[in-house]
Amino acid sequence: MSDHTRGTLFLKPGGRRRIIYCIYVVGFMDLFGVSMIIPLLSHHVKSLGASPTVAGIVGSTYGILQFFSSTIVGSWSDVVGRRDSLLTCLLISAFGYSLLGTSTSIALFVLARIPVGLFKHSLSICRALLSDLVSESERPLVMGHYNAASSVGFILGPVVGGYLTEHEGGFYMSAFTCASIFVLNAGLVWMLPWDETLILCRETNSSNDPINCCHDNHCNKSVQNRKHTLVTGETGQRKRLQWRPVSPLRPVWRQLTSVGTRIRVVFSSDMWDVFLVRLLMGVAIMLYYSNFSLAMEERFSLKPKTTGYLISYSSLLGALAGFLVGPVTQLYRRNMAVLLLHSTILTCSLIFLYAAAPSVWQVLLTSTFFAISTAIGRTCITDLELQKGGVQASGTLIGAGQSVTAVGRVLAPLLSGLAQEFSPCGPPSLGVVLALAAVALLLVRIPKWDELENTRKSE
Repeated sequence: MSDHTRGTLFLKPGGRRRIIYCIYVVGFMDLFGVSMIIPLLSHHVKSLGASPTVAGIVGSTYGILQFFSSTIVGSWSDVVGRRDSLLTCLLISAFGYSLLGTSTSIALFVLARIPVGLFKHSLSICRALLSDLVSESERPLVMGHYNAASSVGFILGPVVGGYLTEHEGGFYMSAFTCASIFVLNAGLVWMLPWDETLILCRETNSSNDPINCCHDNHCNKSVQNRKHTLVTGETGQRKRLQWRPVSPLRPVWRQLTSVGTRIRVVFSSDMWDVFLVRLLMGVAIMLYYSNFSLAMEERFSLKPKTTGYLISYSSLLGALAGFLVGPVTQLYRRNMAVLLLHSTILTCSLIFLYAAAPSVWQVLLTSTFFAISTAIGRTCITDLELQKGGVQASGTLIGAGQSVTAVGRVLAPLLSGLAQEFSPCGPPSLGVVLALAAVALLLVRIPKWDELENTRKSE
């Protein structure tokens, strides 16, 4: 048994499986709806009379709000439970997209982006819920399938959105369709079999005495209530440790106090290295995609239509790669740190080959393996965050990771613009440098992680 904390949900037959499959559907529908809108936002805000500079500032509003709200909302889901927080995020996001469907001015457009920027964290909460539902050994497989389902939605959404925009009032129709999808998702979450959850056992082994999970009436629990019962192996004595359910209707200051405590604990932990690797690789991957269409036109005279096919091919492979995560982690015997190192090295090499590619065929080859390596790396870094931080704060950890990614979304366009001043290959070349920094950091930190793990086992 592992030294560090684990969490496994024991459900009535079929209960856990139904919840997991429903969460896959929620993830698919979420990105399906959002991807209908994303390609249309810049065009719509310009049609409202915004200059390119104003359009850029308006577009950055969402990323800035996500940066500040990701960790807070993720931690809030740890406090009040996944069900209530997920329903709140879905319904408020639906309201934001409905407001977007009525935006006839720049001010109303910005106002509509505020609730979405603050509460569009349904995907992160779904990942935290999945980490609650499965054991540590199952987590990469389930997360990989979830990422695959979400990616398929992101591929199909732009097709539907593009079709709707061909009709009069197409943007508004797309916005209201997206809002309806979020309402449907909220209904699906509401109907999930939450009451079939029996217990959540937190297993620890700090003194070489295994902790046994109890299955009696004292351990009954629902996911949204966050109550935990520990049973020590010493003299068979029970020690009940409960995280009291915190209702969303509880005074706001008490909820904020609990949220602040969790955030402080996570950020005071020694996890800066994991988050820094996420930032470096996130920016490197964004630089790869930042000027892809322009670079293909300038380097190989490809038409935008052909480039679109290439991007769709890469996106489809990325979705399918989610199903490879489980077998690959088993091949590595769940050594996620080493797997992350190898996927980072592969990603760095592929970005370099793309930057130096003499032909379109080499770009096609690098895109094939790039989609696979990034899909595996994305699952690895999330799993590693949960390993280091503990699943009892999974919402806070995943939210913090999304805040780091939001920083990358702000930095990547700026760095891409500066690098393009020198060459069309400038952005991916800078991405290679950042990826090499991530590799170097992993090479330094992995031995220290192993040393800490061996120390825990010996205590």
